[in-house]
Amino acid sequence: FRFKDSLAEDLRGADLVISHAGAGSCLEALEEGKPLIVVTNEKLMNNHQLELAKQLHRDGYVLCCNCSTLVETLQSMDLSTLKPFPPGQPEKFALFLDEVVGFQ
Repeated sequence: FRFKDSLAEDLRGADLVISHAGAGSCLEALEEGKPLIVVTNEKLMNNHQLELAKQLHRDGYVLCCNCSTLVETLQSMDLSTLKPFPPGQPEKFALFLDEVVGFQ
């Protein structure tokens, strides 16, 4: 589909997520605990999505490929090698902000 208000229900029901490498899309799938294949678009300039995808792959959280290698990735994937993504810790950021602003 081209646009949908929320993917939360689709993510909860998914066994595998295949996504572009946008930070929001990656984090939403990983936080839902779903195995994720990130498909990079190598034609983007200043490709921060490629940087994110490669780092998540190096850290063992996602499989990474491009459009031309997606079928090969699906055929050879071993989802058991993926590590669970650690939960966020927003309280640490809040404490940091409090410290920087001088609320402590």
